[in-house]
Amino acid sequence: IFGADLPFRFLRFDDLKEGDVVRHDGKRSDGYLEHIFKHAAKELFGVDVKEITYKALKNKDFQEVTLEKDGETVLRFAAAYGFRNIQNMVLKLKKGKFFYHFVEVLACPGGCLNGKGQAQTEDGKPDRALLAQMEEVYTAIPVRLPETNLHVQRMYQDWLEGTDSKKVQDTLHTAYGAAHHGTSSLDIRW
Repeated sequence: IFGADLPFRFLRFDDLKEGDVVRHDGKRSDGYLEHIFKHAAKELFGVDVKEITYKALKNKDFQEVTLEKDGETVLRFAAAYGFRNIQNMVLKLKKGKFFYHFVEVLACPGGCLNGKGQAQTEDGKPDRALLAQMEEVYTAIPVRLPETNLHVQRMYQDWLEGTDSKKVQDTLHTAYGAAHHGTSSLDIRW
């Protein structure tokens, strides 16, 4: 329940069957970086991106994806996996030296499939063969773009009153501004 003050009909997802399992763009079960990148490239710059090429920066768990148009980088996305990369990202943000339009952050090094309790041997080390097998199974699941999902379309129609409504702006969009922090001994230093 989202709250008694929200006047909408409950969306029912109980009619999904096992064969209806789908995944988003990407080769692994991580976030939606690839889908958002392709969507932004198409909507903002009219570029239809078919294949995304990741560029590993300092290590394999900090990667960058860029879109160039007319010799200029117009989109810059990053994927930061693991706490070390997240800490480095926060430091760069604080120094004003982190110039990405979108960052996908995951706590597990190697992404979600490599999380604790997943793909590990009995002694707690990553089981690379099992991880590769899990990635293979994941990529065999058919891709369905979120915007083509009938449940999502129904939610936009029935609850959000269309894709460009004020309710969509109020519910799904946000604005960011500079945060002004006072000096405090409780400040965390990364």
